[in-house]
Amino acid sequence: MHTSSDVVARLCGVVKRYGHLTALDGVDLVLQRGELLAVLGPNGAGKSTSISLLLGLIRPDGGRAELFGMDPQQIDARRRIGVMLQSAMLPLTLRVGELLRLVASYYPNPRTLEESAALAGVTDLLQRPYGKLSGGQQRRVQFALALCGRPELVFLDEPTVGMDIDARRKLWSAMRALVAEGCSVVLTTHYLEEAEALAQRVVVMAKGRVLSEGSVDALRAQVPLARIRCVTDLDATAVSTWPQVTSAEREGVRLRISTGAPENVLRRLLEADASLCELEVQRAGLAEAFTELTREENAEQEAA
Repeated sequence: MHTSSDVVARLCGVVKRYGHLTALDGVDLVLQRGELLAVLGPNGAGKSTSISLLLGLIRPDGGRAELFGMDPQQIDARRRIGVMLQSAMLPLTLRVGELLRLVASYYPNPRTLEESAALAGVTDLLQRPYGKLSGGQQRRVQFALALCGRPELVFLDEPTVGMDIDARRKLWSAMRALVAEGCSVVLTTHYLEEAEALAQRVVVMAKGRVLSEGSVDALRAQVPLARIRCVTDLDATAVSTWPQVTSAEREGVRLRISTGAPENVLRRLLEADASLCELEVQRAGLAEAFTELTREENAEQEAA
């Protein structure tokens, strides 16, 4: 049971339609203080619509959206958030430092320019015009703008798109620093390893509904799959026909198997190839859980 002081954002039975399309169909969503929540789903799942409702950019057709217990369009609620959307129309001629000072001026207790730049990793870009930056550099600047007001809640919509691996890792570190300060973060991402590395809780959406929510471990536990990798001469096509084997494919000298009964498959592997070596067994990751959950939803929709 969450107390009202714990909850910073909430959707309650929200319905949103665009003509004949139902973008959200009775969605409930709660974000707690100091939590990093990852919202996952295929295109058209309703992720961006959910974020837009919490930001007050659109209104629900049914149910309600709350931000710090207030209407998301109230200025007192908006002053407590930071936002990084998938696209941003910013003045191309302004220098990065000028942009940060301008946005910080809208908030009652902003970070210093130096603190914002250091946290987002843009200190070396402060004197450069925004329009002269690469796509990945612009994304880092947009992240700096999202956090410069010292927000209590940050919305990050696909924040690491266009970034190289090093920049992405630095942004992950900055997100963890925000959460350590007590800031709440809503993250939407197509990079499932990003959600797996960062999120304390994950919500999986599809076709306007919440399919599942919980910790990464709880979502993994819903999918009784394991991965087996080993070096063997066994034929992948033949192994794929074994009972309780979901798939089997060759990766060079290695065979990769997905199964819901790893113990049984391991026994048969060892019986079939006494020279089998370099055996690895891993439980399902978030990617497999996400794939299985959304596949089940699609199957149910098609059957209906």
